[in-house]
Amino acid sequence: MVFSSLIFLFMFLPVTLALYYITPRKFRNLTLFIVDLIFYSWGEPMLVLLMLVSVLLNYFAAILIGVTRKQGKHGVETKKNRIIPKIIFIVAIILNLGLLGFFKYAGFIGETLNFVMPFLNIPILQVSLPIGISFYTFQTMSYTIDVYRNTVKVQKNIITFGTYVSLFPQLIAGPIVRYSDVAEQLMNRRENLQQFTDGVKLFLIGLAKKVLVANEMGNLWDSIRESGASSGALGAWVGIIAYTFQIYFDFSGYSDMAIGLGKMFGFDFMKNFDYPYISKSITEFWRRWHISLGTWFREYVYIPLGGNRKGLGRQIINMSVVWFLTGLWHGASWTFILWGVYFGFLLALEKTFLLKLLKKAPAFITHLYSLILIVFGWVLFYFEDMGEMGVFLSRMFGSDGFMMTGDVTYKVLSYVPILVMAALVSTPLFATIYHKIKSKPVLLVIDNVGCVLSLGLCTASLISSSYNPFLYFKF
Repeated sequence: MVFSSLIFLFMFLPVTLALYYITPRKFRNLTLFIVDLIFYSWGEPMLVLLMLVSVLLNYFAAILIGVTRKQGKHGVETKKNRIIPKIIFIVAIILNLGLLGFFKYAGFIGETLNFVMPFLNIPILQVSLPIGISFYTFQTMSYTIDVYRNTVKVQKNIITFGTYVSLFPQLIAGPIVRYSDVAEQLMNRRENLQQFTDGVKLFLIGLAKKVLVANEMGNLWDSIRESGASSGALGAWVGIIAYTFQIYFDFSGYSDMAIGLGKMFGFDFMKNFDYPYISKSITEFWRRWHISLGTWFREYVYIPLGGNRKGLGRQIINMSVVWFLTGLWHGASWTFILWGVYFGFLLALEKTFLLKLLKKAPAFITHLYSLILIVFGWVLFYFEDMGEMGVFLSRMFGSDGFMMTGDVTYKVLSYVPILVMAALVSTPLFATIYHKIKSKPVLLVIDNVGCVLSLGLCTASLISSSYNPFLYFKF
């Protein structure tokens, strides 16, 4: 992973940018599409075919929906010709979910059925999970759904559509880019120097968040978790807080890199994180965390189910469905489903009465309430084994004593500066200071020095360490 990251930074990306900008404008999507396929096949030589199947499936489904949808006067669809587009749409959605279900959930379904009905003795399929399949499946489905809804035009150029699905900046781990958000950019984007430089800065910010903060927090979390009972309750809390920072800086760092890379190629992708750890409720947290996923579920599941239009009871049911699916989307494990149900339950409590109480409480209390519940959520998210999860939760409440041993204490103390820095960077503090001096001439120096320093430190860190996981690759 480390070697691949360095190759990407100093070989793949510079060559790709050079090829892209020397290509005549009308052929730039083709250049990007070819590069996207090379990028994906770098890690998944055979499974790139699966992504192409997904591209072709949704491309032709949308074409057929457009062809079979007959229009009457004033662009009104005739009743007689609604059934065929609907059938095509349903088949396309079933096939999309079928591909995702087979590659991501076949083993989980088999294990669950064998547990419930052991007499079935279903063979468990060992299927390799294609990188990023959850992300690009949701993207292709958003296009087909919007074409069926007649809210976007059918894209007849397969290269343009293929470029949308396979865009390497956000292909692996999001953000989930809906076709409607980039349709115009795919056809008529105009790259400029300001956008490019903004993209470089955002990419380097994301890289620093990932390499300099997330990786260090991951090292601390792994060390404390592996120390077992010697960590005590205090160490367990420090460990899960470290993981809380790791997953945020890992995923938000990757999202920043993806959005920054998009800007370098003339695209503007939606923001995916908005300082979620400053939230004063779980409702606010999920408006700030993984915004693109929340938007997708709201637009394509929650609102079609009825949203909040049919009373509080129906709204709670709709939210429960969304959060069950949100948990399942993250992984083929009951712990992920439990994680989704946990947050769905909290959101239902806030929706029914808790938000009213939180609005009256002091900000410190509501912030603490949110952070504690979020941290417990990450315990559910991390452990895929219920037994291990139970042991760790009991340790958090003192089953192995309260204090850490000397070795663990020394390890934690050595990470105090980076823990403090992670806490500060997870707030808007530095962004606020930056914008206050935005008009000052010194900002140009700060930007340039910051970019060079960030790249240098990240490169040194990647060279010196073999630890560089991307947590959201597995989703």
